[in-house]
Amino acid sequence: YDLNYVLDKTTGWLELAARATEPGSGRVMEVLTTEPGIQLYTGNFLNTTGGKGGASYPKNSGFCLETQRFPDTPNHPNFPSCILRPGEKYSHITIYRFSTE
Repeated sequence: YDLNYVLDKTTGWLELAARATEPGSGRVMEVLTTEPGIQLYTGNFLNTTGGKGGASYPKNSGFCLETQRFPDTPNHPNFPSCILRPGEKYSHITIYRFSTE
């Protein structure tokens, strides 16, 4: 799946946006960001071989959480703006924090 989410953020401060766990191993990934959105990618269109070390990557073998602004924001007044005007500075922070339970 490729899904976009507008986060329920009230500030531009660094906040927890997502938390994923793998119960078998206890691995945990947390995503903290100042961005207003996050995209989930699961490798829905993967079906390749020949990866690193000869690995194959079947459909849905990917998992990625990408923080972002939304490129279609000019057409959605309820989305946070992504327009950057000349002379303006763009910066954001995203932290991927890994641990175990």
